[in-house]
Amino acid sequence: MVRNGARTYGSRRGRGAVLAVLAVVLGLLAGFGQGPAPAWGAGGAACQVSWVGNEWTGGFTAQVTVTNSGAAVSSWKLSWTFAAGQQMTSGWNAQLVQSGTAVTASSLSYNGTVASGGSVSFGLQGTWSGSDPAPADFAFNGASCQGGSGTPSPTPTPSPTPSPSPSPSQSSSPSPSPSPSSSPSPSPSSSGSTGCAGAGTVVCSGFEDQSGSSLSGDWTVAAPDCSGAGTVTVDTAVAHSGGRSLRVNGQAGYCNHVFAAATANVAAVGPVVYARYWVRHTTALPADHIAMVTMADSADGNKHLRLGGQNGALQWNRESDDATLPAQSPVGVAQSVPLPVNQWVCVRFAVDTTKQSMDTWLNDQLVPGLHDDGVPTADIDQQWLSRTTAPRPVTLDLGWEAYGNGADTLWYDDVALGSAPIAC
Repeated sequence: MVRNGARTYGSRRGRGAVLAVLAVVLGLLAGFGQGPAPAWGAGGAACQVSWVGNEWTGGFTAQVTVTNSGAAVSSWKLSWTFAAGQQMTSGWNAQLVQSGTAVTASSLSYNGTVASGGSVSFGLQGTWSGSDPAPADFAFNGASCQGGSGTPSPTPTPSPTPSPSPSPSQSSSPSPSPSPSSSPSPSPSSSGSTGCAGAGTVVCSGFEDQSGSSLSGDWTVAAPDCSGAGTVTVDTAVAHSGGRSLRVNGQAGYCNHVFAAATANVAAVGPVVYARYWVRHTTALPADHIAMVTMADSADGNKHLRLGGQNGALQWNRESDDATLPAQSPVGVAQSVPLPVNQWVCVRFAVDTTKQSMDTWLNDQLVPGLHDDGVPTADIDQQWLSRTTAPRPVTLDLGWEAYGNGADTLWYDDVALGSAPIAC
């Protein structure tokens, strides 16, 4: 239009008039909405949000990862609305507040600083009826984000769960209480290797050495307490990496136990025992007590230290006195998380053999209810700390123990245990 106008006037004086008019118009446009420039810069979204959901009838969890697209921040708030009226019941790694359909997640003392281009993650659990769409109207510190990704469904994609360790701007060892965490250091999410070969590693298995459907070599079928109808086989149809995995057909019913036992000597691992495995399963954790990992504890008469579930969420259980971590109160259970179904997830834990100190991570996120730092925390570890002697795991078994209702099909892969942190 400027060119046409210039040609129409056909003189230096005419062109000057046009430019003068344009200057006035541009000046008027610039006057609208004057004020400080947005912190995120012109034309850019404040953040990108990944929302990875796991859904079952009437309930859901979501792992939310926020990538800061603007300048570094020292604290943050992420807000959104639930389009179908979902209701939160608990959360972790953020302070979550819901009013009607509006939700705000605020940073905690340990994860407020997020560098430009850095990320921070948190999780939540809730209920739904009718439908459960993922939110789409996120705002980061009041500025609109570039939409969410991922939709809660029974079979969500594993991204971004297999992603590399958290950004240095995010702490990977938060404590569920105001007191500083004394969890085993260093955190597996900030050091270690992406594989599992290394000094101090005694179990490093992707089951690729198994030649048939029956276990051999580094693994053997076991039923530490009593056996039932469950089975353990090598599967070539489902794998996290490579072409093989361990398949467990876990059955319901009291004392229905079946495991794959590592033949490696675990007794010398320490002073902190670090473990990592990838697991996929088909059925949400039941209300009844089940176990998926058992380790004989030589400091407790070889009674088993068990990682499993109860009331639909992950828990540690001690065979000798049936103590649990967290406590199985509504508040305690809310500090743990379900085990997502129909997707591969990474589970890591660290057990200190010199003092009461344990931590467990699900997809590189510390589970507050599975944190023991030796200091009693309400609804978390008072019962667990009734025994002051530190555990000393000497075996590693992967499988399924049922003590009532609860059948499941599970796959384990890329299993590692050693004296140094092992990353997902």
